Amino acid sequence: MISFKFTLVVVIALLCLSKTEAQRRKRPNQQKLQATAPVDDDRQGGVSRGPAPSENAPECPEPNGFFADADQCDKYWVCQDGQAKSKLCPDGLVFLEAGSNIEKCEFPFAVDCTSRPKLQPPQPTLNCPRKNGYFAHEDLKICDKFFFCVDGLANAINCPAGLVHNVKTGTCTWPDQAKKLHCSSGEIFEFDCPKSDIEVGEAIHPRFADPKDCQYFYVCIDGKTPRKSGCHTGTVFNEKTGQCDKPKNVPECKDWYKGILDYDEDGEILTTPRPRPAASSGNSRRKNKRPQPQEE
Repeated sequence: MISFKFTLVVVIALLCLSKTEAQRRKRPNQQKLQATAPVDDDRQGGVSRGPAPSENAPECPEPNGFFADADQCDKYWVCQDGQAKSKLCPDGLVFLEAGSNIEKCEFPFAVDCTSRPKLQPPQPTLNCPRKNGYFAHEDLKICDKFFFCVDGLANAINCPAGLVHNVKTGTCTWPDQAKKLHCSSGEIFEFDCPKSDIEVGEAIHPRFADPKDCQYFYVCIDGKTPRKSGCHTGTVFNEKTGQCDKPKNVPECKDWYKGILDYDEDGEILTTPRPRPAASSGNSRRKNKRPQPQEE
């Protein structure tokens, strides 16, 4: 009799543990929902309020919370007291799985949508393929300009000189990091690092003068990938030393700031810098066409 009771207690305990484990597996923080049939979204202002729960709604893994749809990256489910309602992120944004208690839509580059690639139909406007997000210029050869769209209104953004729009981050980065067609370092800078025997990984990044502008130079990462840099106004790049220097110490750049700045005998600036006109792309800055001192 005692043996029978002991066996019964063990069986009941095992069943309880099995049930608890099954519930735990069913209700992870970021579990995705799979509907048995499509649910129509009731949009208003770009965000779905969702229809009333129906027999087609999926089963909530938790009584309350927010859960990503299994197929569509910009669709998610709101569970309230065990009843599921579908919602859509604003066009151009996707749902971020950050825990069942967080309702947040993010830019696509911040969310991995590999396993749920479907999206709602786009709602394009001028310069905005979708109503919200960061989008490249339609001209693939315009690399340093892109658009930030908010509710269909485009705001043009220009990258700092030498940087290009990176669709993977929505920011401006070096051309070799963006890896965009027609936007390589060579195409942007019109400069290629001289060939060398430097191996990738070596801490050697040689510098070379910008052939069009005395104030600037290129740092060749591992001797191969150019990145543009520059000296403070009033100084020029000295290729012999690899450093910024006074114009008087770089013969071919001696008169680079002529008419803009005045220097004393020691090469120190006497006047406040004025904006310098952009260098012409057709002129060489370090050879015959560089400003020459006037003969007396």
